[in-house]
Amino acid sequence: MSSRTKRAAAKDSLADLKTGLTYDDVLLIPRFSKVRSRHEVSTRSQLTSKIDINIPIVSANMDTVTEVDMAVAIAREGGIGIIHRFMGLEEQAQQVQRVKRMESIIIENPYSLPLGASVGEVRKMMRDKNVGGILITNAEGGLEGIATTRDLRFSTDTKTPVSEVMTKRKDLVVAKWGQTTDQARKIMEETKIEKLPLLDSKGRLRGLVTAKDILKRMQFPNATKDSKGRLRVGAAVGVRGDFLERAKELAKSDVDVLVLDIAHGHSAYAIDAIRAIKKQLPEIDLIAGNVATPEGTADLIKAGADSIKVGVGSGSICITRIVTGSGVPQLTAIAECSKVAKDQGVTLIADGGIRNSGDITKSFVAGADTVMVGSLLAGTDESPGEIVFRGSHRYKVTRGMASMAARRDQLAREGKLDEKIEGGMPIENDLSDYVPEGVEAIVPYKGGAVSVIRQLEGGLRSGMSYCGASTLKELKSNGRFIRITDVGLVESRPHDVITDSL
Repeated sequence: MSSRTKRAAAKDSLADLKTGLTYDDVLLIPRFSKVRSRHEVSTRSQLTSKIDINIPIVSANMDTVTEVDMAVAIAREGGIGIIHRFMGLEEQAQQVQRVKRMESIIIENPYSLPLGASVGEVRKMMRDKNVGGILITNAEGGLEGIATTRDLRFSTDTKTPVSEVMTKRKDLVVAKWGQTTDQARKIMEETKIEKLPLLDSKGRLRGLVTAKDILKRMQFPNATKDSKGRLRVGAAVGVRGDFLERAKELAKSDVDVLVLDIAHGHSAYAIDAIRAIKKQLPEIDLIAGNVATPEGTADLIKAGADSIKVGVGSGSICITRIVTGSGVPQLTAIAECSKVAKDQGVTLIADGGIRNSGDITKSFVAGADTVMVGSLLAGTDESPGEIVFRGSHRYKVTRGMASMAARRDQLAREGKLDEKIEGGMPIENDLSDYVPEGVEAIVPYKGGAVSVIRQLEGGLRSGMSYCGASTLKELKSNGRFIRITDVGLVESRPHDVITDSL
């Protein structure tokens, strides 16, 4: 083929290109609705085929978004948080454990210390585990007593044996292992106690019920919980290095779902990692991505993924499309990938580009089952990081996990940041050929995450009512898109007025 013919063929192929659409390119057409109140609709959805969530929102596995506090806050509201992987293996596992122990119907293997422990050791465990009481047991596992903050209040000598200040077994109200939650609650109401140890037939400590957990069940009725009444939580792993060891350790910590964290999910690295993790941990659900094509979706499902994360270059702090020239506009990516996922019975997560609740509604009509949000939650109290001031305004830092700052911190944690002096200038050898695909930025401080989550949920409920849908299944069925022009987008936003919003 001559060069002229090749150029002509290239021209033809460009002329035949389809148009990719994203959220601002479309609106949803209002439909007849029988929904009289947005509170009548159900936002219950599937994270995976085995995990239900009451609101279809997942907090992103970014180091400026999700650690323990965020994971707890969003799980209590009915979503789920994914703890990021940019920390030591042991620390990540401990964060998962802290979320799992935050609430429970019955706490199995409650925190305990041996009878010979000192007051100092008890205080240290209370501080490390963030609890107000430690059970004291003998060598056979029998319950000897409990030490609470009240018992230790006037004990100034840290070397004092805890046995001298604890509340002893004879003064405790206990119950048999196997009690139902309602039975335990009745005992605690009648005796006015806050902690009820559960013992087996030989008097050995098996579990614990606390008044705080019972009250939390009443306070957060829509919380995402496992079969034992514990908050659900996910955690991210990479595709190289200690990813398999990390996955195993997280499984031991009772993580509910793993997320394979790689920017370009349609790759040999990702596929090999999926196979390795599912071979070793077939019982743990695995979310894989990110992809933006039906082919990528199919290949990850074939490798064993239980859910697919869709979105390449769509995040607010992602510059993949600028740096690499690659990506698919998010709404088109969701629509095309969801067809494959639905055929295979696998769920799909829309990750990136969500700027408001209307985008969440559009994601579902396009085919998503849940959405992952990052920057929308990055400015809240529960997100990691300190509040910074610019003039009189408050902000928090957010960054893409492929940014230079994130990469530098990762290398520093791993002890791989090798600085040498060349011509009087420090050169980071491990960063010299790194091409960032994310940026570091600041976002306005927003207060508590709960208010943000509830605003997003409320907007989704309203969006469902406009589409005449009382469930997300009906939303997918009823929703109809109409493409709009740039002028239509201007019309959709506040115009001809002065406003600080949007």
